[in-house]
Amino acid sequence: MFIARKLKKENICEYLLYMWQIEDLIRAFDLNIDTINERIISTFPVKDEVERKSLYEWYESLIEMMRLENVQEQGHLQLNKNIIIELNDFHALILKSEQVPAYNAKFFHILPFINQLRQKGEEGLSDIELCFNFMYGIMVLRMKKAEISPETQQAKTEVSKFMILLAKNYQQYKNGELDLEN
Repeated sequence: MFIARKLKKENICEYLLYMWQIEDLIRAFDLNIDTINERIISTFPVKDEVERKSLYEWYESLIEMMRLENVQEQGHLQLNKNIIIELNDFHALILKSEQVPAYNAKFFHILPFINQLRQKGEEGLSDIELCFNFMYGIMVLRMKKAEISPETQQAKTEVSKFMILLAKNYQQYKNGELDLEN
């Protein structure tokens, strides 16, 4: 909760990847708040018991949402899907505005890779969601200590650069520092 709150303010892309990790973590503990409390919450460094209670309630609410939205085994919470929608809308706006040439250039640089992902069975997903799925997949492979091909590693580097630009420009836009309407 504390990490999520900080990431949401600072880097929306890292926030979303973190939230996807939390969803998978909750699934790994079979949506059992007692196990999560024992293994995560009780060991998390907090200032006081009020913070620990807040953390417990945050996990508890995520578990409840996962049950209500029927994403206990796979998929993402609507609050996380909404971030993808918002980022996709922002992506369309920034491309259309042509006010951030570096963003547009980086996107068109990775577009062939995005198209490859789409051809590999990721049809129907936005470019932004494809990027997030790819980056999350790389994170999972790293956690499993799986080998990542040099080509995939190079694609990851380029998609990362794009997502850094996405997060930076999104933050500037949200802070009123980037006007894309003119």
